[in-house]
Amino acid sequence: MKRCAWLVIAAAALLSCGRAGPAQPVFHALDNPARLSAWQLFRLNGATLTLNDRVVPYDLNSALFSDYAHKLRTVWMPDGSAATYDDDETFSFPVGTVISKTFYYPTRDPAGQQVLLSVDTTATQPRAGFDLNSVKLIETRLLVRREHGWDALPYVWNADQTDAVLKRAGELQRLELVSETGAQPFPYVVPNTNQCAGCHATNATTRELRPIGPKARHVNRNFAYATGSENQLQYWQQVGILENVPAPVELPRNAVWNDASEPLDQRARAYLDINCAHCHNAVGPADTSGLHLEASTAMGPTLGRCKPPIAAGTGTGDRQFDIVPGNADASIFAYRMASTEPAVMMPELGRSLAHAEGVQLIGDWIDALEGSCESMP
Repeated sequence: MKRCAWLVIAAAALLSCGRAGPAQPVFHALDNPARLSAWQLFRLNGATLTLNDRVVPYDLNSALFSDYAHKLRTVWMPDGSAATYDDDETFSFPVGTVISKTFYYPTRDPAGQQVLLSVDTTATQPRAGFDLNSVKLIETRLLVRREHGWDALPYVWNADQTDAVLKRAGELQRLELVSETGAQPFPYVVPNTNQCAGCHATNATTRELRPIGPKARHVNRNFAYATGSENQLQYWQQVGILENVPAPVELPRNAVWNDASEPLDQRARAYLDINCAHCHNAVGPADTSGLHLEASTAMGPTLGRCKPPIAAGTGTGDRQFDIVPGNADASIFAYRMASTEPAVMMPELGRSLAHAEGVQLIGDWIDALEGSCESMP
């Protein structure tokens, strides 16, 4: 499938979100601007969208599935400030940091009335600029690091793609994905601020919001910067936004879930890590499930192998175990991932569609596992 164009850091003085503006992004310490343009992260000239000065794009080895949407991820922090590296947890970002994630779809026609279903999650940023005639921008989610902690702000793009408006109550859009096999209508859900916390409050006790993607194992990969392809972690350190990065050989790394050249087990574990582990960890919102899905979790009941459900209700589909080695069809994992019923599906937030390729990956992984659950009560 044809790769879509990604954003570049432009040196030219373009218009910022439809009007002239400062070259530097603006950090709002207290107020929540009604329009995305007030943050000055992007520049638009009516045909292209580029990043403002010192706004750094990045990508993940394996990304959260969101109804096949493509995503542009960026990070910006005030001049002279930097995040602190951590091997396992989210980096410690300074006050003033703004992390953005823009969701969009490639369009099949210039008017943007239909969006092309794309499963090309290997596309890298940036290439040659963001052509607004070939994409439909849906939303931009901001995570803003203020004195009290992180705030989540969802902005929804207008039909003209000239700006995005703050929608703290969220929004539902009726979209239609078009693929070679036909068209599929679906409800795209822009989360409200409480739903943002449903994923980003990764500690069920403190309920403190935190970024999910900016962890060493997720961002340890090369990226096509304007200066050439470089390791993201090393580049972040070079430009002064990340401190204490170890030598490259010491950096943890998750696999790319759809790269068939990497081992199946590592790809499946990376997929579960980014899609599920923000809830399914020792202190997360799903801590009572006894199911921990980080990439570091050892194979066994804690990972789901021959583990009976605690309180899944109808979510089990009358299946006995989360993972039945050698039998994906009998496993709760595969059943819940393939479902779109609200009371059954997992993850329960962030999607309306099932991720067919992800379901296939986890199914193949389970089918390849050896052993059985026959000795389990």
